[in-house]
Amino acid sequence: MEGTLGNPTQTWVKIILASKGGLTPVNVPECINMKNMYYAGLVFLGGCCYGILSTFVKIAYANGFSSGAVTGAQYLFGTMMLWLVLLFTKKEKLSVKESVKLLLSGIPFGLTGIFYYQALQSLSASLAIVFLFQFVWIGSVIEWLVYRLVPDKTKLISIAVLLLGSLLAADVFSKSSSTFTVIGLIWGILAAVSFATFLFLSSAVGSQLPPVQKSALLATGASILVSICYPPVFILEGTMFFSLAPYGLLLGLFGVMLPPLLYSIGMPHIGPSLGTILTSSELPVAILMSSIVLSEPIPPVKWTGVILILIGISLNSLKDSKKTGMLKKTGYQ
Repeated sequence: MEGTLGNPTQTWVKIILASKGGLTPVNVPECINMKNMYYAGLVFLGGCCYGILSTFVKIAYANGFSSGAVTGAQYLFGTMMLWLVLLFTKKEKLSVKESVKLLLSGIPFGLTGIFYYQALQSLSASLAIVFLFQFVWIGSVIEWLVYRLVPDKTKLISIAVLLLGSLLAADVFSKSSSTFTVIGLIWGILAAVSFATFLFLSSAVGSQLPPVQKSALLATGASILVSICYPPVFILEGTMFFSLAPYGLLLGLFGVMLPPLLYSIGMPHIGPSLGTILTSSELPVAILMSSIVLSEPIPPVKWTGVILILIGISLNSLKDSKKTGMLKKTGYQ
């Protein structure tokens, strides 16, 4: 327990040990749950960070910035911040081959930003996030293609619930819906495919690396791709650079720097199944932000769809947890 959570828990453990009753069996799971709540909170916050992005991208568009400028600024500033943090944290020596693997694995991370921000040009923020969340079932397809893991009955049911929720959240049954566009749908699904690919690759490479180092290399790979697609000419234009910088710093912090770090720290302690449920905090946060900040109308049918999407994700993740015993292992059962 010593050193795993920080001073609050260490102090609590010392108090228990110093008490007359000593450390009883009842105290142990309480301490374990405190530790897991801490790590679960980090993963939950990581999802919330992603959830605010679409709103501020929409604001940047409204202020005259292009998709290329916004995307380029986000990855440039986010990557710079990660490397700055890396200077003061633990690093492992890597071979050229390992470094190249991580850089290449960051490519779908960059593609996600490109595709998603293109989708936001023709879709509302509350609708674009729904299409992005199709990465959940697309990830199952990738597992099936790569590992030949055929989805079982529970997973198929969860996917069906997720798809039904997506249809309701997209408000496709409403004749008055004017925010839906085919090109937006295409960009949104491409973003979902690239994000599912990124999650698959990032979980398979660099597992032994410190979180900051791994995140910095993945972000660097993404930034190289984005810079090729959108040359960062805004750096040379003084007026544009200083007006775009606040958006780049904000989006870089919440879209490139914080989420990978929070996931890398929290995921190993709570497991991927519970982690998937907690990262879905991105969806309601994005919907709420679009409603409160952008004043986008969110009818009850959309909220019904969002709830179904979250139920679909939870069904699949809880099934995996029971199968692997992850919840019991981490103290959540």
